[in-house]
Amino acid sequence: MSVIQRLLIANRGEIACRVIATCRRLGIESVAVYSDADRDARHVRLADRAEYIGPAPAAESYLNVAAVLKAAAQSGADAIHPGYGFLSENAGFADAVGKAGLIFVGPPADAVRAMGSKSASKKLMEKAGVPLVPGYFGAKQDFQTLSKAADDIGYPVLVKASAGGGGKGMRVVTAKDDLKDAVDGAKREAKASFGDDQLMIEKYLDRARHVEIQIFADSFGDVVHLFERDCSLQRRHQKVIEEAPAPGMTVHLRNAMGQAAVDAARAVGYVGAGTVEFMLDGDAFYFIEMNTRLQVEHPVTELIAGVDLVEWQLRVAAGAPLPMAQDDLVIDGHAFEARLYAEDPDKGYLPQTGTLQHLVFPDRVGVRIDTGVEAGDRVSVHYDPMIAKVIVHGPDRQQALASLRHALADTRVVGLPTNLDFLIGICDSKPFQRAKIDTRWLDRLKAPKAGWRRQRAATPADLASAAHFEISARGVKACERAARSEDSHSPWFRTDGWRMIDRGHQDVHLADTLAPDAAHLVSATARRHGGFDLVIDGVPFDASTEGLRVLGDDAGFLHVFSDEGRAVLSLIDPAADDEDDARAAGGLTAPMPGKVTAVYVKAGDAVKRGTALLMLEAMKMEHTITAPADGTVAEVRFKPGDQVDEGAALVVFDA
Repeated sequence: MSVIQRLLIANRGEIACRVIATCRRLGIESVAVYSDADRDARHVRLADRAEYIGPAPAAESYLNVAAVLKAAAQSGADAIHPGYGFLSENAGFADAVGKAGLIFVGPPADAVRAMGSKSASKKLMEKAGVPLVPGYFGAKQDFQTLSKAADDIGYPVLVKASAGGGGKGMRVVTAKDDLKDAVDGAKREAKASFGDDQLMIEKYLDRARHVEIQIFADSFGDVVHLFERDCSLQRRHQKVIEEAPAPGMTVHLRNAMGQAAVDAARAVGYVGAGTVEFMLDGDAFYFIEMNTRLQVEHPVTELIAGVDLVEWQLRVAAGAPLPMAQDDLVIDGHAFEARLYAEDPDKGYLPQTGTLQHLVFPDRVGVRIDTGVEAGDRVSVHYDPMIAKVIVHGPDRQQALASLRHALADTRVVGLPTNLDFLIGICDSKPFQRAKIDTRWLDRLKAPKAGWRRQRAATPADLASAAHFEISARGVKACERAARSEDSHSPWFRTDGWRMIDRGHQDVHLADTLAPDAAHLVSATARRHGGFDLVIDGVPFDASTEGLRVLGDDAGFLHVFSDEGRAVLSLIDPAADDEDDARAAGGLTAPMPGKVTAVYVKAGDAVKRGTALLMLEAMKMEHTITAPADGTVAEVRFKPGDQVDEGAALVVFDA
């Protein structure tokens, strides 16, 4: 058995940090790689050493096989871990690693190749006796062939990229008239994400659950499964909250699905960690695909099985047998994982970019945080907008879910919109608490429920806490100015609040962002022995502010957190003139930074409400900009291929 001494991690973000943690525990030296956008990233800071691999776009860095192999040679690494995403399911990369004389911490290239095409893998699974969803997996890709296949299968159907995953290149089509647009969009997205626009079409199971089996195999022919994960809570085919084990799973069904997953692995001579995904419709289950890598949601399996799957990967890649046999594996308790994203649920889950000015996670027993960022880091337009995975473990589902809810409520993020309130709302929803959901449950909601937004109206206690925070910040600035003064005795640089006639006082003008037109005045008068007497809108305030925490952001907003949610207050300068609206009237603006991939209209076109005007791509996901009302296009300001900033006026529109 060879021994891995120095491991290069050909990935970034939270998965790179996750692999580094196991390397530290095992005494393996870790090597990070980074692009221009990630020079100061957390995974770079945590690794023992780091190698530069190119510009920010993934195609020029993290997907550049030559650059990654060069970094491995320069660092003296003897093995490469691909993480997930990027090159993790690239058979050519696995081959290249082996030819370079390095250990690939993943399955053999032939297994990656066999399962890399969803259509080819389904044919292979059919031969192995694994049940399949009815569908078309052929090589002919002309629209006429795909349309006939959809007719034969029967609507609704799922149009799906044959390569890759993560919900990219997938469209649900409920009527024949919508198929052409779905096929064109899926092909574009698949080509951009995976370099392969081949599609397949499956029968869409509207009320089914998504249940996957974690398998592991060694080079001696032994294969085990480490039970199942329920990943049914999805929006736009991307997982939101995962759990293990699956609710309501019987021993018989678990054994049947586990055996089918093991059979699938054996059929391709698999070695290493893999996931076999199924659709579960009642007691019937159907093979979807096999992911030949570690999954994003692997921590929930680790927690219920009591194992470190990255350690298993490293040991098996080095030639060791599986650490445990099937009969040794048992389920302990229940685990959840919630994916915290920089996205705005109120705007169709559009990805958001910006600086994480504050990022605070709970530190308690039973809570695990996997993240690739810290406070002060920036969420870039170039990569996935995941901030962290909040993972919990408990003795049963009810207690684990309560732990997840508390962990999310104690998480603080300031600087950009996130789906945090959305995740808490899911935890509070009765269907999720009762495990009465399927893969379409979130999509049927159309938009987050209003009750899931935890921003609350500001109370006097919030105003008092915000005023204390602002006064403290002013004091820090005053002390800094005084320290820079050349005249330390000048009365203009005194910081003790002294006044010749009266006690010193300060006024803080605040507005609740939920009611921005109603300003509040907080007057704070300094006490002789420290502290302040507060008067809020003419009423003395002497109540408690215990349990409130205030965080400020660079935009001048003060966020007051409590167990019931948060209030967001803006600071008002009463001497400032009103600013003109910087955005042109009638302009349709970019909801996030991205690239214009298609323009469907020209100046002078008359359009109806909802008509597609242009397509914007951000983080390899497409977003359609539509007409807000019936009207006329006055001006189109960008063309396909142009990069645009958030807030840029894309189209001038006359309603």
